[in-house]
Amino acid sequence: MKTTVFSKSCRVLARLLDYPSAEMRAALPELFAVLTEEGALSPARMAELKALMATLQQGDAYDVEARYVESFDRGRATSLHMFEHVHGDSRDRGPALVDLQQTYQAGGMFFEATELPDYLPVVLEFASTQPAETAKAFLAEMAHILNAIHSGLIKRDNPYAAAIGAVLELAGEKPQSVQITVDEPLDEAWQEPAAFDGCSSKGQSKPGALQPIHIVRKTNPQEGVRP
Repeated sequence: MKTTVFSKSCRVLARLLDYPSAEMRAALPELFAVLTEEGALSPARMAELKALMATLQQGDAYDVEARYVESFDRGRATSLHMFEHVHGDSRDRGPALVDLQQTYQAGGMFFEATELPDYLPVVLEFASTQPAETAKAFLAEMAHILNAIHSGLIKRDNPYAAAIGAVLELAGEKPQSVQITVDEPLDEAWQEPAAFDGCSSKGQSKPGALQPIHIVRKTNPQEGVRP
């Protein structure tokens, strides 16, 4: 059975799981339209993501940013750095990161970023460049880590569980459904399809300190990973 194409959905989720800058929040209606157009996610998952995006769009900027930091930067349990969950700060993490960079290179891409290659938005950016079957298998290899993050967010009643659940769904997993309540529905304009204008992740930026992520096609087969 042919695997559903979900390259655009990967890129949207990469953006959604990145730091909620003003630029990202302004792009939320277009990002939701892209998910709707590609149709890779179930209606239930789309409803959860719609609610998550509403909380990001409607919330006070400071509160939204603080929630992101609290969600992903306070402890290892819900870290978006995949190998934190496997290797922690052990010596094994370094070789694992090198192996992941080599996986990117073998997939025809090279990694250039200030973020580590195991940062989930980077992982999703790479998956978005691969054939559907390859991308699904790649994400499925991290399913046990994604399930751990998802479970941690569920326990905290954290709306970001919807985004992790969506990644698991693209990987062929069936995580627990997330119930999220928001004060207001999304603007009706969100229902209108918008042209896809790219959703490349910009890194886990912090105010006043941009940290771009750039994963671009390698032109020279002999070229190694940039330092």
